[in-house]
Amino acid sequence: MKTITGLFDNYAEATSAVSALEARGVPSDDISIVSNNADNRHKHEDNDNGAAEGAGAGAGIGAVVGGAGGLLTGLGIMAIPGVGPVVAAGWLAATAAGAVAGAVAGGAAGGLIGALTDSGVSEDEAHVYAEGVRRGGTLVTARVDDGMEIEAESILKQSNRVDPMARRQAYSEQGWTKFDHAADPYGPAEIEQERDRYRVRTL
Repeated sequence: MKTITGLFDNYAEATSAVSALEARGVPSDDISIVSNNADNRHKHEDNDNGAAEGAGAGAGIGAVVGGAGGLLTGLGIMAIPGVGPVVAAGWLAATAAGAVAGAVAGGAAGGLIGALTDSGVSEDEAHVYAEGVRRGGTLVTARVDDGMEIEAESILKQSNRVDPMARRQAYSEQGWTKFDHAADPYGPAEIEQERDRYRVRTL
């Protein structure tokens, strides 16, 4: 199995990628989505089964893995240190929640970094992805068979995923070095400013 990952500035593009992966036969259980929810824009996504309750720092996310309706029907709310509130579903979210719950205070890596690196993502890219979610982005991660890797990567690229190297450079130009799980999460106004920085403009 290979792990493919895409960071998206636009939530709609991220969910489009998830739907495209499912349509190509990638099981919902092998896909994850983690989206910043500091502005509570995803409140309407909460399910009625209580999985989205109790979103305190380090809280687990309950049974959020997607059911018969696909991954996106199972979104739950959790909080990630340094990122703040997110809506999330899937194996990566569950792994991150477990890592947060079991982490020693002051540990070297937050739940999201540890979950990403454990799944095979390089530490450098994991820091960019975690910072991207902190700044308002949405992360899509999928485990696919070797034969599906190229097609799955193409799906994420066509859905307008962020180039992690270019984004790292942009962050570095602002004085950023790595994701800090002890940092204050971005607030709604900061996130909107960050989204506007990378928003594609049309003439």
